[in-house]
Amino acid sequence: MVSLNLERLEENFRDYLLRLNFIFKNQNVITECVNDYPGVSVLGENVGHFEKGKQYKLKFFIAVPFINSNVLKVSGGEKCDNVDVQRYAINERDDQTLMRRDNKYFLNKIKEFRKFMEREVEENVRPKVELDRYNSYNANIVDSRLLKLLRLAKAELSLNDEEKLTNSEKKLYNHMFSIIKVWRSFFLNT
Repeated sequence: MVSLNLERLEENFRDYLLRLNFIFKNQNVITECVNDYPGVSVLGENVGHFEKGKQYKLKFFIAVPFINSNVLKVSGGEKCDNVDVQRYAINERDDQTLMRRDNKYFLNKIKEFRKFMEREVEENVRPKVELDRYNSYNANIVDSRLLKLLRLAKAELSLNDEEKLTNSEKKLYNHMFSIIKVWRSFFLNT
């Protein structure tokens, strides 16, 4: 019975994370045109005409094929490469408290932007070592935030702490808090 409940919890949590990633992919991203393109119809909507040097705000999932085709690139303020991820990892490491991120889909962004790094490595635009660093820094961020969440899960969240969590972290915290509460109660109560 316990195994079945944990499997269901695992499935539900994975589905939740996939839904959050879907929501992230539907967020707008600022792009810049690197090569003129006449435009195309996507899902019944006309996308483009793109002019080199101009910026465009598009849903992430619509921008991706244009980015992969070297028509668009992610605007400088929105990019997320190994240097950005390193900065985030250092900030997380140096601050032992949970840091608030402006983007509640911060971890999703890092996950999805990794695909751009992978493509650039495959096309020899970037050396593989930069992708390795990206992956290493990403693991450091996830692990640092997870440790901070584990510390927080021993007690109920303050409103201030709750505002610092990404959407996926809130869901994880709720599961951990419930499980830790049962576990502690089992061993501490007679």
